[in-house]
Amino acid sequence: MTVMAMTLRTDDELDAALNALSEAEGISKQEVIRRAVLERAKRSTLRADVDRILDTELERFADALERLGQ
Repeated sequence: MTVMAMTLRTDDELDAALNALSEAEGISKQEVIRRAVLERAKRSTLRADVDRILDTELERFADALERLGQ
């Protein structure tokens, strides 16, 4: 695993939210940010997969879906 340093500039609102989450979960602010970014990336990938599947399957079942809608 490669570790890289990064500077994150926060405003008062973000810093307060990070502090609250860090204390509530018993983890560092860095870990709060890490988990949030990884969760967002996971959701984004999942959403793209669902969209791709819907694009193909909606076309495949268009007639049946139209009949169900009537």
